[in-house]
Amino acid sequence: MNLDYKIIGKRIKEIRLQKLLTQEKLAEMCNLSVSSISRIEVANRNVSLDTLINIGNSLGVTVDTFLKGYQKSYNTDIWGLFKDCSCYVVGILLDLFRLQCIK
Repeated sequence: MNLDYKIIGKRIKEIRLQKLLTQEKLAEMCNLSVSSISRIEVANRNVSLDTLINIGNSLGVTVDTFLKGYQKSYNTDIWGLFKDCSCYVVGILLDLFRLQCIK
């Protein structure tokens, strides 16, 4: 999976602006140069995890705020999918699943 640094930079910029911070102020808070913040926001620089954590801490957000959308979500409540099925139908579906597992 490749990270889209443009999206990450865009999210950093959006949050920075929501918090009414200039690039200069964020750079100062993160102990980075203004040009580094600028390059990160426009994706001219791939940001490291350490720097993302630093920026997140300075903005008061967690790193997952910048990375949301990269994780696949799986429905772990498999039984919730069967809640409207009769016992008979659930039995048939379970038999089908077992047959698929045997293959």
